[in-house]
Amino acid sequence: MKRLSISSLCVLVAAAVTMALLTGAPVADAVDCNPSELSPCLPAITSSTPPTSSCCQKMVEQTPCLCGYFKNPEFKPYVTGGKRVAAACGLTVPEC
Repeated sequence: MKRLSISSLCVLVAAAVTMALLTGAPVADAVDCNPSELSPCLPAITSSTPPTSSCCQKMVEQTPCLCGYFKNPEFKPYVTGGKRVAAACGLTVPEC
């Protein structure tokens, strides 16, 4: 059996890492979908108050969760305001 040189081993490791990235291996942590994270947005969602920067930051963080929130009957009273705030924060409101 032939032994691999250090350079050959490095090429194999680089190829394996590249394949892992191309096959969709997770790069970042998943978002914790927690509607209470949007509490800084409550004044903007429930009134015509513009969203604060902390609200927009939380809205960006929770964007992957918005469809779940919009579909939840408990949050129905807040959907219109939530979509308005997301748009005011410069986010593309997801089609759910």
